[in-house]
Amino acid sequence: MLEKILILDFGSQYTQLIGRRVRELNVYCEIHPYNRFPEIDKSVKGIILSGSPFSVRDENHPRIDLSGIKGKIPILGVCYGAQYMVHFFGGEVAPSGSREYGRANLKYIDHDSDLFTGISDDTQVWMSHGDTIEKMPPSYKIIASTNDVKNAAYKIEGEKTWAIQFHPEVYHTTEGKLLLYNYIVNICGCRQNWTPASFIETTINEIREKLGNDKVVLGLSGGVDSSVAAVLLNQAIGKNLTCIFVDNGLLRKNEFENVLDQYVGMGLNVIGVDAKQKFWDDLKGITDPEMKRKTIGRDFIEVFDEEAKKIKNVKWLAQGTIYPDVIESVSVNGPSATIKSHHNVGGLPAKMNLKIVEPLKSLFKDEVRRVGRELGISPKLIGRHPFPGPGLGIRILGDITPEKVTMLQEADAIFINSLLEWDLYDKVWQAAVMLLPVQSVGVMGDERTYENVVALRAVTSTDGMTADWVHLPYDFLARVSNEIINKIRGINRVVYDISSKPPATIEWE
Repeated sequence: MLEKILILDFGSQYTQLIGRRVRELNVYCEIHPYNRFPEIDKSVKGIILSGSPFSVRDENHPRIDLSGIKGKIPILGVCYGAQYMVHFFGGEVAPSGSREYGRANLKYIDHDSDLFTGISDDTQVWMSHGDTIEKMPPSYKIIASTNDVKNAAYKIEGEKTWAIQFHPEVYHTTEGKLLLYNYIVNICGCRQNWTPASFIETTINEIREKLGNDKVVLGLSGGVDSSVAAVLLNQAIGKNLTCIFVDNGLLRKNEFENVLDQYVGMGLNVIGVDAKQKFWDDLKGITDPEMKRKTIGRDFIEVFDEEAKKIKNVKWLAQGTIYPDVIESVSVNGPSATIKSHHNVGGLPAKMNLKIVEPLKSLFKDEVRRVGRELGISPKLIGRHPFPGPGLGIRILGDITPEKVTMLQEADAIFINSLLEWDLYDKVWQAAVMLLPVQSVGVMGDERTYENVVALRAVTSTDGMTADWVHLPYDFLARVSNEIINKIRGINRVVYDISSKPPATIEWE
């Protein structure tokens, strides 16, 4: 039976990060909304109560009945979770005199507490709350304090229940990983045996049992998620898997041919479909970003469906869904407000009357890469930057034409190849070139020009939820700018995007 830690989400922005930190300790965990409490069986070794944007004093604050677990299974309350167990069990939580936010240091630590084994005196932690614990219930023992927060951590005597008012999952809590190790390994007794190799073995066995001799179709994108899903499925069911790779006319320069050759070389059963003219025709004159996404998504479904129908007796559609997608769909407050439509094969199952198989749905993005490496997929493919489903369609601001696609493909190739040549590619999480709907005056030789502007974008990130712009060397940017302007007719100006996410997004549309 697979051991796991459950994380009950009260809506904190840091909940996914808690999950990532647990996984980094080679322990499987699942995140569930507080109001969709899962069944607790012997596989559950401990429960973490997350933070929340709410106060326990709010009229509509998240509530949960802890009677079935408190005192029976190890619990770690974090921030709101800590305050919740005080507020509802005889203590007092009140507004802080001033918002307790940012770095702090633990001036008192109970080193006899299992939670703080090996934690240094004066260790730095990260606070993020507007309330504070004023009065502890009976049997609640203080085990850590800062200068400003007396009740920074506590233990309930007679129970394996601990709580902290700071966030161990964030980088600024310098020994947060050790604290989580103490809870997960020393207190909960987890064996740290959830590894890429164990995931592969378990998943392949599950796929074989679930699918039997059924046929499966998978839409490949050239990206990491769909590629890892394809190799996993291929190892499980072999030639019963057929992959379809569609050229939507919005891929990078020579990407269709290069990636198709790579897939064939990996032993995958792949069908390549050149459908770029259909996409270009249907996108003609469309400038609204949302309409472009929907058109590209609709066309992909039509092309994919037409090709899939040529394969007899297909019963399953495979998707490269990953864990953040699953969490988002069952979030505390329901699916988040739409910032943009996601390009995926969401309309295919109903249209094709197929069942769904999602071999990566329990993995975060970085875990997908680790599994890919364990599967022996080439480092070049595993290390590829994320590329949006609509491709260059959302990097050409305004209407899309074949001429603009060619122009952007050439500029993008110069940027990406230069990152590789300067050994900068792996230091960047995602790089892109945007063709702007702006023309500017320039001078080339003795002639005045009025041509297009492109923006370079390079960011660092872990999972795309937040991102910061990369401080690329000036010499590098000068070289890329000169090469783009000199080699690509129609571009006479290059700018560099220095916006972070938030408030900006990584893509421009």
